[in-house]
Amino acid sequence: MAHHQTSLDGIFQALADPTRRAVIGRLGQGPASITELARPFAMALPSFMKHIQLLEGSGLIRTEKAGRVRTCALQPHSFALAESWLSAQRALWEARTDRLERFVTATQDTPIQDKETPA
Repeated sequence: MAHHQTSLDGIFQALADPTRRAVIGRLGQGPASITELARPFAMALPSFMKHIQLLEGSGLIRTEKAGRVRTCALQPHSFALAESWLSAQRALWEARTDRLERFVTATQDTPIQDKETPA
């Protein structure tokens, strides 16, 4: 369970940054080189590489080097872990809001008795 939580922490930390989310979005279209991924961002390559390293460390992407080109691709199993956790949270909160709705509805259907105020 601790490893599972550590993995989720890394995944959500990686997804917390808009640059990394944009990289993930681009990789959703298929593998890409570091150069291609870095092109839309106004930052030095070493700064961009920190984003890639964090994404790879979280397990969201993998990189492979062929000659001088490093290519990145998504790791779907990490997304499944996050999706599973989010689905469980959604089910929990939907059950809570359903109970709240039933309570509010039952309360509205119960007539309010007029109590005399003490003088």
